[in-house]
Amino acid sequence: MTGHAPSARVVLAKNLARSIRRGHPWIFRDALRTPPALPDGAPVVVTAPDGQPLARGFWDARSAIAVRVLEVAASGGRVMEELAVETRVESRVAESIDRRLAFIDRMHTDAFRLIHGEADRLPGVHADLYGNAISVRFDGGGARAFYRERAHLPEMLVAAARARDIAVTSVVERGKRGEGEVARALAGALPAAEIEVRENDLRFGVDLAHGQKGGLFLDQRDNRALVRTLARGRRVLNLFGYTGGFSIYAAAGGAAHTTTVDVAREAIQAARRNFERNQLPLATAELHAADAFAFLERAIGDRISYDLVISDPPSFAPSRKALPAALRAYRRLHRLCASVVAPGGMLCAASCSSHVGADAFERTILEGAADAGRRWQLDEMRGAAADHPIAPFFPEGDYLKFAVGRV
Repeated sequence: MTGHAPSARVVLAKNLARSIRRGHPWIFRDALRTPPALPDGAPVVVTAPDGQPLARGFWDARSAIAVRVLEVAASGGRVMEELAVETRVESRVAESIDRRLAFIDRMHTDAFRLIHGEADRLPGVHADLYGNAISVRFDGGGARAFYRERAHLPEMLVAAARARDIAVTSVVERGKRGEGEVARALAGALPAAEIEVRENDLRFGVDLAHGQKGGLFLDQRDNRALVRTLARGRRVLNLFGYTGGFSIYAAAGGAAHTTTVDVAREAIQAARRNFERNQLPLATAELHAADAFAFLERAIGDRISYDLVISDPPSFAPSRKALPAALRAYRRLHRLCASVVAPGGMLCAASCSSHVGADAFERTILEGAADAGRRWQLDEMRGAAADHPIAPFFPEGDYLKFAVGRV
């Protein structure tokens, strides 16, 4: 689509004008009066029950989030101009990248988030830079159709990056299909092998064709840097360690010994390669392809302890319905973690679920430690790196908790 596009009208069954005008970018299907039959990505105008225009956005034919809002109506409900998709998206892509380049030092780090969806006023899309490649994820068919087919986002990303001296050669879409992830090239070619990227002068391999999140969770960058400052002389246990990010930082920070545990054998093999590419000694690095819970049970039985334990599991609460079970799982995990922390040691515990609030998450650590007969004291509750901003109008984006404390 180029220039102006005719928009269908969708009418709210509920009075959500206040929420929309404050900037919340989601309108759920059950908030609409007789949802229309529209294709994914179709431009829509959202009106109040009395017909007053409130916002413009795009349609998702299957998601519970039927409309993702791009523009809010002017005060007084004046009819908005038709949305010039390419102009709007292009300017926001440029602004989003420029915000990152204002604080990311590309001489030391060439892997970071370029677009963080709703917080960058580009709802339903996330884009990450890995060296010379950009990885894109769309939240549902509506976002995919809108950004790929109507706004031509891949071409915009390449042009914006190159204009800022970032030599992007490919844009890769990554999305889930059933139980596994799939990847396809949207611009250039799908990288055939691992890409080596830099993060705070440490080197990591990223596999955009196969690896989960490519092989590096960018939102934990600042927390990995913190672990580097905490690790000197300590025995470090990195649970759910994936490709060894926290372990690499700990070893670079002078850890006496690191132990990395992840259930995926391929991830552990990638962690080994990351140790090697950073020329860090494997003689003081244990790498275990094992279930973290089972590993902790064995460590407790063998009376093995660590001076610094990092727990960064996948989301235990993918939905609000799963929250009670998730809190129980976190409490059990934190009991086991606290049980293997040496006296005076530290436990850093993470949760990546927006459904688990910071207070509730902290309670699972306190209660888990108490179940182990230990006392955990919070030093600091941290979140995601600055390239993953949190917008005040979108609290759902506040998902990552990284609790640092002493046992």
